[in-house]
Amino acid sequence: MSDEQQAAGSPERAPQAADQPRAKDDRAKDDRARDERARDNRPRADEGRAGSDRDSGGGEAAEKGKKKEERNEQDKRDKEAREREERAKEEREKEERERERERVTGRFKEHTRDPLAEEQGDDGPTDLAAASRARHSTRMLFDTGRDLNSFDRSFIQSAHIGDIHLRLDSRQSGAGMRSGPVPEDELRGLRRAHVVPQGYVRLRSALVARRLLVLGAAPGTGRTSTALSLLDEVTAGAGAEPGAGPRVSRVDPDGGVRGLAGLLSGDGAEDRRGTGYLLELALTRPGSLPPDAMDLDGLAAALDGCGAFAVIVVTLGSAANPLLAGRYGMICPPAPTQELLTTRLREKLEERREELAERRRSPADHTAAATDDATDDGPGDRPGGGPGGRPEAAPEPGPQAGPRLDDLLAAAEELAQREEVRDAVGLTDLRPAEAEVQASLLAGHLLGDLSYDELLSGCRSLAAGQAQEWFAGVDRALAALPAAAADGGAGRSGTAALFHPVAFRIALAVLGGTPHSTVAAAAHLLTWELSVQSDPDTTPARPLFCDDPESDLALSRAELIDGRVEVAGAEVAARLIWYRGSALPAAVLAEIWDRHFPVRAPLVRWLRLLSDDPRPHVWMRAAVAAGELSVRDFDHSYAELIRPLAEAATPRRRIFAATTMDQAAGHASHRKAVRKLVDDWSRFGTKPLRWTAAMALGYGNAAATTDDALDALARIGVRDDGDQLAAASFNVVRLLALPDVAKVLRRMADWTHHQRDAYQDLGLVTTVRMALTGVDEVPAAEPGSPLADRGDWPLPLALAATRPELVLPMADLLWTALNTPRSKDVAMDALEALMRSAVRKDGTEWARPGLAALLPALAAEEHDRRRLDWLLRRMMNDPENPLPDAQARSLWWLAVPSPDRTGEEERHG
Repeated sequence: MSDEQQAAGSPERAPQAADQPRAKDDRAKDDRARDERARDNRPRADEGRAGSDRDSGGGEAAEKGKKKEERNEQDKRDKEAREREERAKEEREKEERERERERVTGRFKEHTRDPLAEEQGDDGPTDLAAASRARHSTRMLFDTGRDLNSFDRSFIQSAHIGDIHLRLDSRQSGAGMRSGPVPEDELRGLRRAHVVPQGYVRLRSALVARRLLVLGAAPGTGRTSTALSLLDEVTAGAGAEPGAGPRVSRVDPDGGVRGLAGLLSGDGAEDRRGTGYLLELALTRPGSLPPDAMDLDGLAAALDGCGAFAVIVVTLGSAANPLLAGRYGMICPPAPTQELLTTRLREKLEERREELAERRRSPADHTAAATDDATDDGPGDRPGGGPGGRPEAAPEPGPQAGPRLDDLLAAAEELAQREEVRDAVGLTDLRPAEAEVQASLLAGHLLGDLSYDELLSGCRSLAAGQAQEWFAGVDRALAALPAAAADGGAGRSGTAALFHPVAFRIALAVLGGTPHSTVAAAAHLLTWELSVQSDPDTTPARPLFCDDPESDLALSRAELIDGRVEVAGAEVAARLIWYRGSALPAAVLAEIWDRHFPVRAPLVRWLRLLSDDPRPHVWMRAAVAAGELSVRDFDHSYAELIRPLAEAATPRRRIFAATTMDQAAGHASHRKAVRKLVDDWSRFGTKPLRWTAAMALGYGNAAATTDDALDALARIGVRDDGDQLAAASFNVVRLLALPDVAKVLRRMADWTHHQRDAYQDLGLVTTVRMALTGVDEVPAAEPGSPLADRGDWPLPLALAATRPELVLPMADLLWTALNTPRSKDVAMDALEALMRSAVRKDGTEWARPGLAALLPALAAEEHDRRRLDWLLRRMMNDPENPLPDAQARSLWWLAVPSPDRTGEEERHG
């Protein structure tokens, strides 16, 4: 194809190609036409859009400004929100710090609480102080210097003094002389040796006037001798027919009052004129009933009809009360001890001197003495005289030497008044048989037949003999009870009434020094336990009207003394009951525990009941008594009493066990075993056993040295994150009354500087507790110690007043507690308590001397004075107990003494 053809071909194709875009244009035009028509239909909208387009320049600026304002407002709101969040965070952190501070303060305050606080709450802070005081008074009843094993019954029952066989059970039994005439020799001996009691003339007058006398007294008080003496006197001049028969006779008690009345009213009544009759009624025997008033009146009429006299002897008690309250009844008081002992001494010395003189003088001596008296030769001419012979004078003067007897009597009375001998006897009043035994012992020692140790051993046996007599024969009476039971098998209905006097003596041995009601209530509990033990298949009857205070006193050799008892921290007046003899409590417990094994089970149950008693003077006395029982048989007491109570859930029972162990440790025979036991508990024991060990260590006897005690308490206190820090710190403070208190303070300082927090807490808590502890809460502050006179003082102030060398160590400890964050709040409260003890509420001086010694050492620096000033102002502004301005100024000048101020000015501000 040519170029022209090719060029011509292009135009031919070009129109074809151009037709297509032209069609598209037409369609576009149609679309534009439709759009225009549509716009024609919306003229206002188009106009508005056009106006908006014209004003878009100014609107964008406004919009930007508005957005900026919104952003600024949002930023402001965000900033305020961040500030609020920061403030809330700071507040939360502050509250958390405050809660942490309160938590730490509360933890320290919890550690300084009374160990009994979980039982008694915060309102009973004086319980342990009252318990400590009860322990002091109870330990007087059980002198640890007296080994209980010294009650040697075998000595006095087998000892011979010359030809006299002494027997502690020499009290004559009525079984051997139930009836029959009283020999004249016995009446003559009675007239010579009988010591009349106070009121004897009144008894004789009553017998003469009524012909019949019901004489009530406790066994062993000489009541039978008094009755025979009365009958001997009134029948001596009553005009009895010579040779008619015996003047005084004993009557068989089986016949009773009616039998004697029938005898006097029968045949031969005229032969009984001027005679006397002694009738001893055993009203405590099962089935025995006291005579009624008509029986006594009938007997009195029979006596008056034949001109005779009768004395009925009864034992004091509820059964005899109606008789003694009637027209014929009178109480027979015991004979005076000193006069009784003097009479017996003179009698025994006369007998012993005569026996010795006869035994030591041979027939040759009598011949030589007679020859010397007849010839009046010189000493060299006497047989046996000169070198190698007998001395010129006999070593023992003859019975006719009266002054020597008076000298012996004076020496015997002086020996009897020795403190060691009186403590060995341990009885305030002696009964006739006891006076006879002691007189024989004293005479035997003065005449060389007994050593001094034998004398003391025999004297100790007197109380043991009384205890043995009290509990002998109870089982025999118990065995007779079923036969006396009512028809229908009521069981041993009289068991409780039989056991009540026995239980009362045991309760008095444990709780002596408490009100009579306390001892009586405890006796009823023990009566129940004894009755159940004797007859477990029968519910015992509770005796409701068997209590008679006068009978209880007479039958138990007790007395009521005006005193005071502590009730909820306050002392109130009370009538306290005691044994009339310091040896009787220990003798009773030894008799029960050693000689009557079946009684141990009810006694242990009873002691456990007493351990739960909320009164400190009850459970503490029971704990001390349990310790004395443990000395008698530690194996049994440990298994049945100590270990179960040491693992108990209640703190009071664990303190009971700790006190029991400490009392046992007071005896040298058991000290090593108790210390080994406490040490094992502190190392390997369970949590309750470690707690009990800490309480035992606080008494000061459960470790060989103070260092050993402190080591054991530290082990207990820091173990398990200080779980038992309270018990450990409490007992460290109790050791501050020991003589080596400086060693305890040094150990406390070492703990506060220890690297471990647990030891630091132990030192700080102990320091605060020391400031909050009173002297009377510390058991080692026994009566007679320098601290005992300041029983109501705070312990650090009492130590500062009595031991000036301890001021700086105590001040350093308190300063550390005041400047340590976790303890400063509690320490500040403790310091306030110390400062408030300067004067009492009535304005009299209290612990001010101790503050005068301690406060200057606590306010040595300027910041210490500022803290003291702040504390005084807080005390002055206290709404409940504001400190007077004058006292505040006085305390300030006490802490910051000025050389220009006088003591009087500082005292009064």
